[in-house]
Formats: sequence, structure tokens, C-alpha cells
Amino acid sequence: MNKVIIVRVCEIFLKGKNRFYFVNLLEENIKKALDGIKYDLVKLQMRYLVENFDEDKYDLIMSKLLKVCGIHTMSVAYCVESDVDKIAEAAIAECEDMKGSFKVETNRADKAFPLHSVELSAEIGGRILERYGKDLYVDVKKPKNILKIDIRENGQSLIYKDVIKGVGGMPVGSSDKGFLMLSGGIDSPVAGYMMAKRGMKLAAVHFHSYPYTGEAAKEKVITLGKMISEYSAGMTLYVVKFTEIQEEIHKKCSEEFMITMMRRFMMRITERLANYHGGQAIITGESLGQVASQTTESITSSNSVVTMPVFRPLIAFDKLETIEIANKIGTYETSILPYEDCCTVFLPKFPAIKPRMDRVLKEESRLDVEELIKRAMQNVEVIEL
Repeated sequence: MNKVIIVRVCEIFLKGKNRFYFVNLLEENIKKALDGIKYDLVKLQMRYLVENFDEDKYDLIMSKLLKVCGIHTMSVAYCVESDVDKIAEAAIAECEDMKGSFKVETNRADKAFPLHSVELSAEIGGRILERYGKDLYVDVKKPKNILKIDIRENGQSLIYKDVIKGVGGMPVGSSDKGFLMLSGGIDSPVAGYMMAKRGMKLAAVHFHSYPYTGEAAKEKVITLGKMISEYSAGMTLYVVKFTEIQEEIHKKCSEEFMITMMRRFMMRITERLANYHGGQAIITGESLGQVASQTTESITSSNSVVTMPVFRPLIAFDKLETIEIANKIGTYETSILPYEDCCTVFLPKFPAIKPRMDRVLKEESRLDVEELIKRAMQNVEVIEL
């Protein structure tokens, strides 16, 4: 009996005539994720089979596939010839660790198979009880365990019990490319994950304020970038030296407008990097009202300096919802490491919560905006993750 991994998709099959574009992207992303591992990928209707792999590579393969956007669910299954005795043998092996109530469900896609679905379920269920009658009993209404049998048209059958949830969403690359403003906090990695889940290829921009923030803070961001890149089929991180801009703002602008000015510079620089490197959108981890720079007025101020769409997937999330996803994708523990980022440097005691645009423009007129951006763009470090 061979073991295979069933990979199922969902949203892709709601597409119409362009479905093959999304299917091909998903196949490319699966192959990229499993690069260097020996296996075969077989396409079936609305699913794939990963087969002919070494069983000691199973955990590695599953860990990779669980980060491929576009995969709905997965199951590890026995793949056997469509013969009642061979199906029963695989079913008995699959039920070895089962306890309590169970039922058998059969999907008979091969209508030439001699037994109907109900008949095969009853036959296999009877053989399972003969073997494990002390530990198992039948409950067809609310079973604790469900054994599934899938009789395929190709003369093979799949037998499995567990269904593992994948990332879901759309294949990365199907929704163009977005530039994520990656701070090193809890929110921005989650925002990147959520946009990758909607099919957006990611690049990231980090603003580094050396010597006010050290190399450890930068390494933390690189680590977070690597975690998110696993969902984005790779990612480029652009590290912008932001110290001079912050010092100029601190020197020439009112303290309460420090954060507002910094956000406007960050948005401008991110948009220019996106334009130079094929990006179509900016992504931020902002949540409405969470901090001073995330009020409606502050967001309006930062939006006004760019023409590119700005996606804020966390805009209506509270912090606990964001933390839940951060724990799920494994970024939370790294995000809370106690290193300062550029947004904590020169932090005003009383930042402007509702900055008026006329006052914002007056404060900004004290700065040589274009020259500062030009110098920052000349010293961008590029890191492939």
C-alpha cells in the first residue's frame, strides 16, 4: 500500500474560463515549495496527489504545503487498487489508532465499481468491527471518527480519515505585487500574510534608524521577513536608512507632528520603491484608532502623498484578533522581542491625533522633502529572503 497526500483546492474552482491561470500558478508554487524533495505531482479534478515520496520526508512535505496559499485542505491517504479486499486491508490499517464511535463514508466516482457507496461502506465497516470490535462501535449520526473511501475513475481508491486545513485563499502571484511596510511589530507580518493569502506577491520595506536602533532590531525584521516569505513564495526586503530624515524632522518640525511627518516620508519612499520594482500596491498593518498615526485624520494625511492603492487588511481588527493570527503563523514570539524600531525613536509625549492638513503642510514646508527622499533612496540595502 502506497501513501499519498491529497491536496484540495476550493476558491480556484469558482473561476471561469481563466481557471487554468490560477491552477498553473498553484502548481508552480507547490513545485517551488517542494524544491529539492523527490516526489510526483498528479492532477485530478479539484485536487492533486503528491505521491512517490520517501515516508521520512512526510513531515517536511506537510510543513511546506501548509504554507502554500491556495491549498484548501490536505489528507494523508492509502492509495490502493479498487478491489474490496485491498480497500479493506487499507481501511483496517488506517483505523489502527481509532477509539470510540465511527462510520465509513464512500464516494463512488467510478460507477463501474461493483458495489454501491452504501454497500461498500457497510462491507468495510463490518470488517473493521471484526478487527477492532473491542475499541470501536458504529454511530452513523454523530461519529467521533469518520473513515473516508474515494473510489476513483482510474482504478485506484483513496482511504483516509484526517482532513488538515491549509492556508486557503488564492495562489500567490494571482493578485500582482504589493510592498509591505514591515516594522518588526506584531501587526505588519500578519498584514503581509493576509495579503499573500489573497494571492498577492510580497516585497517588504523596513526603515532602519541606526545608531538609534541596533543590528539586533534589523536582524529581528529579517527573521520576520523570512517567516512571511514562506507564504509568499520568496520575498525581497528593502532596508531604508531613515536616520537623517528623522533627525531633520526632529530639528525643524513641531514635536507633536513627528509621527505624522515620518509616516508621510515612509509612504512616499515605499511607493517609489514599488514603482521601481514592479509593485502595484502598498500594504500596512494599520488598525483604525490603535495609535495616534492610525486615526482617520492621520491615515488621510499619509494617504494624500501617494497615488498607489494602500491595502490595510487589519483595519477593523482588534489587537487580540491580530495576535491570534500571529501565533498561528509563528511570528508572535519574534515580534515581541524587546528591540526598538524607527517608530519609537524621537517619540513625542503628545502626538497629534487629528492632524489638520493645513498644519501638516505648513510643518512639512520646513523640510527639503525631495532631497531627503533622494538621499534615502541612494542607500537602500536589498536582501533576498
